[in-house]
Amino acid sequence: MKAGEIVENDKGFVAEIRQIIDESRQNAVRSVDFCRVQMYWNIGKRIFEKEQQGKQRANYGTYLIRNLSKQIMPEYGSGFSVRQLERSRQFYRLYPIASTLRTQLSWSQYKLLIAIPDKDKREYYELEAVNEGWTGRQLERQINSLLYERLLMSNDKEAVLAVARGERQPERPTEIIKDPMFLEFLGLERRPAYYEKDLEAAIISHLADFLLEMGKGFSFVARQKRFLVEDDEYFIDLVFYNRLLRCFVLIDLKTRKLTHQDLGQMQMYVNHYDRNEKAEDENPTIGILLCTSKNDTAVRLALPENNRTIYTSKYELYLPTSEQLIHEINEAKRLASLKEPGDENV
Repeated sequence: MKAGEIVENDKGFVAEIRQIIDESRQNAVRSVDFCRVQMYWNIGKRIFEKEQQGKQRANYGTYLIRNLSKQIMPEYGSGFSVRQLERSRQFYRLYPIASTLRTQLSWSQYKLLIAIPDKDKREYYELEAVNEGWTGRQLERQINSLLYERLLMSNDKEAVLAVARGERQPERPTEIIKDPMFLEFLGLERRPAYYEKDLEAAIISHLADFLLEMGKGFSFVARQKRFLVEDDEYFIDLVFYNRLLRCFVLIDLKTRKLTHQDLGQMQMYVNHYDRNEKAEDENPTIGILLCTSKNDTAVRLALPENNRTIYTSKYELYLPTSEQLIHEINEAKRLASLKEPGDENV
């Protein structure tokens, strides 16, 4: 065997060892995280059981937790404060069966989940955190951006939960595409105007976060995808593929209000992909125009009544407050109720 071949073999061997070490470390971290989850669950169980024994005494539960925290926090630290012990009790009450605890979730993620009072909403985030491998930060971001509520804008509750449970796959673009979309993670400065190339560059720099906001099944294909129509050059800002919908997804970025010319241009992009890029067994290409504002009535008039390929979504560069988000969602629901039957444009 030549020296060069030995070196190449050594590289592969070292890479394998590194993979073993990395996987073992990740498993160890997950194991420690889940041990912490089990610890708080068992503490919550014992607090609840002890509390029930003294239920005839007024405010016994409050006394029990405060006294317990006073006794153990000096020895074990702030992880056993009154608030944490109250969380433990609530944790056990929401998840009374130990076998239902998910090894993929950490205590920090369970803390976010038990703060959600709505059972269906909590189940959705729990399932998606496991299915999509969300980190604690990603789960918090999805909750704060009202992902569940935004999906309900174009779908019913049972459909959203069925997808999260793995009982069905999304069949229509409106089951995945969100309107509005929140791009606060791009970190763009607050200023009156910016260029589309700046927005595109920021998205590429934060591609993982953008894919998270895009939703299930998206993978990145290309940016500034060039194609020719006779002697004229055209460039598609971003190209993705969605494995659930089994189609290409083209995105055109606009840093202004949407116009009917933008819709016409996107239709040309979609037609090009359908005729030159799409395989026979793939579904028709989808085009999404991301814009700062739009006239939904004008959009519906500019597109065919049976439109299933061109979609619009307003984006926000800054995450609004919960009140503003709820107002935005309610307004979108109001506008959606004005759509004619069969109109799926978002």
